[in-house]
Amino acid sequence: MVRNVQRMLTGLVIGALVAAAAGDAALAGQSASAPSITGAWVPFGAGRGADPAVAPPPAGPVVLKAPYAQQFEARRQADADATKRGEPPVSDAVLCSPYGMPRMMAVATYPVEFLQTAGQITIVTEAFSEVRRVFMDQPQQPIDEVPPGYYGHSVGRWENGTLVIDTVGIKTSVPGYQNIPHSDQMRITERIRFVTPDVIHDQITIADPVVLEKPVVYTLAYRRLPGYKMVEFVCENNREYVDAQGKVRMRLRSR
Repeated sequence: MVRNVQRMLTGLVIGALVAAAAGDAALAGQSASAPSITGAWVPFGAGRGADPAVAPPPAGPVVLKAPYAQQFEARRQADADATKRGEPPVSDAVLCSPYGMPRMMAVATYPVEFLQTAGQITIVTEAFSEVRRVFMDQPQQPIDEVPPGYYGHSVGRWENGTLVIDTVGIKTSVPGYQNIPHSDQMRITERIRFVTPDVIHDQITIADPVVLEKPVVYTLAYRRLPGYKMVEFVCENNREYVDAQGKVRMRLRSR
């Protein structure tokens, strides 16, 4: 009886040691191919004077299917007409709404922070304090089973030093890239890699078989901000609203 118990305990110990060794090996392999992107980064583009070696390449074309192209052009014309009349167009800034994915990844020159922890990479933007969570080394959920939201469900993995992120489940009311419409079947693939030790590129591919004739591909570039501390950015605008005709109005306080 005693010997059987000793054998069982010995087997458990050996099994635990083997599992720990396997886990350590997996972590070592992951750390070898997973560079650290933790820290704050500021977006920058390919404007005048930009170093072509680190500037993002030009974006690919946006080709919408016929019905959606017509709706998009009508919306753009309506916004242009509102601007001429001196009326603010309906926008996230006016309505105090989150940007959501993928637009949150580059809002003007507001920084983005990556927090790299075991099993998860958290992405925080300074503009509107938006937060994404990328669950590492997990299978993606079926697209029709993801509850729609502003940021969707993101899973990631490292491939030879490139962080590959797959995101689905963005609700259709969230404006897409360049405010283009999208369906609930939209899928966003990001490939984040180092161009230099202080510059990373985020190549974003948007596929939507319902709305797009072909995937849209564009790249965002970020420069490291050593020692930068993110600040609070909270939208507290409760004045504007959209009326029944789709126009932005301002609430008047009663005296």
